[in-house]
Amino acid sequence: MDYIRNYIRNLLLKLDMDFTLAGYLSYIIIFLFIILICIVANFITKKVVIRLISNVVKKTKFRWDDMLLERKVFHKLSHIVPAIIIYYLASVFPESFEELIQKIAIAYLIIMGLVIISSALNAMNDIYQTYQVSRTKPIKGYIQVVKIVIITVGVILLIANMIGQSPLILLSGIGALSAVFMLVFKDSLLGLVAGIQLSTNDMVQVGDWIEMPKYGADGDIIDISLNTVKVQNFDKTITMIPSYALISDSFINWRGMQNSGGRRIKRPLFIDKNSISFCTEEMINNFKSIHYLSEYITNRESEIAEFNLRNKINHSNRVNGRALTNIGVFRAYISNYLRHHPGINQEMTLMVRQLAPTENGLPLEIYAFTNDTQWAVYETVQADIFDHLFAVAPEFGIQVFQNPTGNDFKKIADI
Repeated sequence: MDYIRNYIRNLLLKLDMDFTLAGYLSYIIIFLFIILICIVANFITKKVVIRLISNVVKKTKFRWDDMLLERKVFHKLSHIVPAIIIYYLASVFPESFEELIQKIAIAYLIIMGLVIISSALNAMNDIYQTYQVSRTKPIKGYIQVVKIVIITVGVILLIANMIGQSPLILLSGIGALSAVFMLVFKDSLLGLVAGIQLSTNDMVQVGDWIEMPKYGADGDIIDISLNTVKVQNFDKTITMIPSYALISDSFINWRGMQNSGGRRIKRPLFIDKNSISFCTEEMINNFKSIHYLSEYITNRESEIAEFNLRNKINHSNRVNGRALTNIGVFRAYISNYLRHHPGINQEMTLMVRQLAPTENGLPLEIYAFTNDTQWAVYETVQADIFDHLFAVAPEFGIQVFQNPTGNDFKKIADI
């Protein structure tokens, strides 16, 4: 590099250059010559050095260097070489031009430095995401904060270089601009605080299913950044939620359900109250032939007979004493059916209960958990259970309530 610089200086001295038209043309030729040197140096750096580095990186077993290659960190480093050459050879020009050219070269170095650091930080985030801990402790928001700080410092250095002043002078004025920074970076500051709280309290993770009706979000989190949380809804649309909204507003996180190994079924059958009655002997004999009821009916008959005999119940009226009802037997059947169902988690809460009667009948609610949390499997298990119950209800003399339809009114008209 010293040889090239001395050669150009000697050439300019031989030409006895001045500020005439010929002098300016000579300077332009020299400048184009320097640009040519930069192009050749950049070409050699990219085609030889970078290619060599790429081949070495691809042969290693480490994953982190591949990330640096994918983010083109090494390729961007090659842009520094021409700037260094221009800065070093600027001394061949007159002092007024030399200072300007050096400032431009330094400005380019600062800008490329910011670009390289940004790519390196992105590669760092990519490397971190290859570890399982990244799902629970994402660092993308923190990296974005570091980028903001570095870019702010870079802009200050860039301005200080162009005006020829110390960066400390500009830094001393930051305090006066703090209010402006607070306004400009309000969302980023709120997002930073929210990100720390979300991470510290383990409120959300990438992959969590969250539901936030206020923002129309109902799906899986696919990205957590400094300012936003990206949710892919089940219809494949994307909802962007401000990070601080997850702190200030309420939302549902279904991670607990997914980790528990069971998904809740909580749905009632509405029984027509007019179809509820005591069981007849014929009905009891029929129930004994049902697989899930035979043992239950035998035990209940013995228990009821013993109770009525002990209390000397008058059997002339069925109201007296205890007796089986079709709704009670139906409830017992549902409970035993669920306890033998392969899709129901037997380790979690399972019950069949009556709710308060309504104008639509008596709600007989099933409260149980499937043993698979996948949506499609859950819906299939739930549908199979209720398909069966709707079909067997008439076998117990039970009518499921339904508001009158057009067909019902048509039958009445026909009669």
